[in-house]
Amino acid sequence: VQLQACGGGLVQAGGSLRLSCAASGRTFSNLVMAWLRQAPGKEREFVAAITWSGANTRYADSMKGRFTISRDNAKNTVYLQMNSLKPEDTAVYYCAARYGNSLYYSWSAYDNWGQGTLVTVSS
Repeated sequence: VQLQACGGGLVQAGGSLRLSCAASGRTFSNLVMAWLRQAPGKEREFVAAITWSGANTRYADSMKGRFTISRDNAKNTVYLQMNSLKPEDTAVYYCAARYGNSLYYSWSAYDNWGQGTLVTVSS
């Protein structure tokens, strides 16, 4: 499956952005979608994940209450709504996917990756 992420940009602290990731190439059914991010000089970290039905989601603790992951299966697209952004949220955000029903924190669990979109939060 191919993943195409977009929506990154420059935003002031306290602002919002919505990232989108469109999937193509294979069935979207039974595809767990996730967002992960990598800040300069840091390891890639989990942000959020969602099952195919949308019934189950998982968030990293630091994103709970600020970020919301959702999906539109009719459009084969997953979204990440980011509110109350902080400078420490600055990173390249990656869309990732794997088939199945489990939500994994580890980036190594995801075997399909998009190209990443840069989010910069200014103070």
